[in-house]
Amino acid sequence: MLSEMLETKRAKQPCYEVLFLRNDADQDVEVHQVKHVDFLTVKERLERGESVFITSKRAQKLAPSAKKGRPQSLKTKLVTAFHFEPV
Repeated sequence: MLSEMLETKRAKQPCYEVLFLRNDADQDVEVHQVKHVDFLTVKERLERGESVFITSKRAQKLAPSAKKGRPQSLKTKLVTAFHFEPV
């Protein structure tokens, strides 16, 4: 019983995607799927002039539309974006 509860809790741990966008001619993108974000690595990449994006894997799941016959109205969401300039 206890082991089942622990396995359930472990299964619910968040999984993150960390994307590193290089600021070069190729604009290469590295994608890392991790359970814990290494902010030291994020800081090093930012200091090298790369862009870093962090997202949750759970946040990317979309719920199916309840009404398929009628098109949904477009909705917009205001977000705040941050850009760190190298020092």
